[in-house]
Amino acid sequence: MTAEVAPITDAHVAAVADFLHANLNDRVPWELACSAVPWKVEAPNHGFMLRDGQRVVGAFLALYSERLVAGRVERFCNLTSWCVLPGYRSRSISLLTALLAQEGYHFTGLTPDKGPQEILAWFRFRFLDTSAVVVPNLPWPTLPGRTRISADPDVIERTLAGTELELYHDHAQALAAHHLVLIRGQDSCYVMYREVGCHNVPAALVLHVSNPDLFHRAVIPLTRHLLVRHRLVATLAELRIIKRKPHLSFKRNLGPTMYRSDSLEPGQIDYLYSELACVPW
Repeated sequence: MTAEVAPITDAHVAAVADFLHANLNDRVPWELACSAVPWKVEAPNHGFMLRDGQRVVGAFLALYSERLVAGRVERFCNLTSWCVLPGYRSRSISLLTALLAQEGYHFTGLTPDKGPQEILAWFRFRFLDTSAVVVPNLPWPTLPGRTRISADPDVIERTLAGTELELYHDHAQALAAHHLVLIRGQDSCYVMYREVGCHNVPAALVLHVSNPDLFHRAVIPLTRHLLVRHRLVATLAELRIIKRKPHLSFKRNLGPTMYRSDSLEPGQIDYLYSELACVPW
């Protein structure tokens, strides 16, 4: 079968969304997930697709961002959902090569399945350390008033400043991101997380922590809040995000994540501005 590779433009979003709904996951609001990201960026496309005539037979989505890293503006391309109909699988790699042919980007693949992992590794993607912990969310008694936890946008706006406030503004409308601030005295910590399944129970996956020290001091009221207010029974967090293992937590490796860059180190790659914040599943 013959098919051509083409960039996904705004005009193609509805057709690609219908394709992914029918062939990948019917629970994801694909048209919203494929549309413009909530942060400001001049994205060249929404990824690439395979078309046989006017019919979409494959797609590889991408999210773009521009970020300040070590004093320099760096451009990122987050490779997300990759789906090709069986009769066209021989052309799957052409979608990846079209994305990687775009010059000047650092590429990330944050949720690759086993097959794509092997392909990405062949294309010089490296694995990140995903050593993590699971913290059971338990209804611990807490001292009233010692730690304030809020998801109120007005409280978050008043509490954050500088880079953290900019991160919040960029992700406030992201479909999968949830936002909290922890406040204790003069200290505050911005926590961004998404909801995931962990052994078939609902859990919080931490995407960002602005103040790891306060995160650890407030981990008991935080996990209690996630249980009581959001019915999440566990919290998952990578050690490279929270820096050390909390008490009463269990070690666990999360799914593999990968990146390709000629200049950035592993510690300069994170989960912001990505599918983990933007694509609910």
